[in-house]
Amino acid sequence: MIRILVVDDHPVVRAGIVALLDEAPDVEIVGTAASGEEALALVPSAAPDLVVMDLRMPGIDGDEATARILAAHPEVRVLILTTYETDDAILSAIAAGASGYLLKAAPEEELLAGVRAVAAGEVALAPSVSRMLVARTREPARPAGPELSPRELEVLRLVAEGLSNREIGARIHLGEATVKTHLMKVFGKLGVNDRTRAVTRAMELGLL
Repeated sequence: MIRILVVDDHPVVRAGIVALLDEAPDVEIVGTAASGEEALALVPSAAPDLVVMDLRMPGIDGDEATARILAAHPEVRVLILTTYETDDAILSAIAAGASGYLLKAAPEEELLAGVRAVAAGEVALAPSVSRMLVARTREPARPAGPELSPRELEVLRLVAEGLSNREIGARIHLGEATVKTHLMKVFGKLGVNDRTRAVTRAMELGLL
């Protein structure tokens, strides 16, 4: 049996996902959550094999919840199920560690196949996502990006893991204000103004 935790902030959508998956003979729904915070709290007791995760939610969104769950429970796998298929959203989810990225408009058969593939340790990507990634590999090599200091790269890697400034500071023994200063420098060098775009831009440049 594949033990699944379903995370989505829309009650009707969440119930629909549960109803669909619960019909499969090899699936057991072990919990539902309406937010990233609820998901983080439920994972230890529910012990899912797979988390089906919405991407955009109030508070802790799907990216950050994915990174935090995988950091604490590396045996768990995450499948993003969302309406968003922008390059940034896809790259951010992959950077967070998700093993699958499917769209809510996908046929039922595609969703069930994706759930089984991710639970088995494979990768499941919507066709449009696969096309985007293939197109990226065919793009001409980009010019060398900005040079980040070792400390700035360390901070950025921890951001990619989903840690907050306070958690980063505790991990590498820096004050929260110092972490923020490093991040501001990273933002300036990468030409971005938020954490998610900093991670995706660094991936695009081969820095992460």
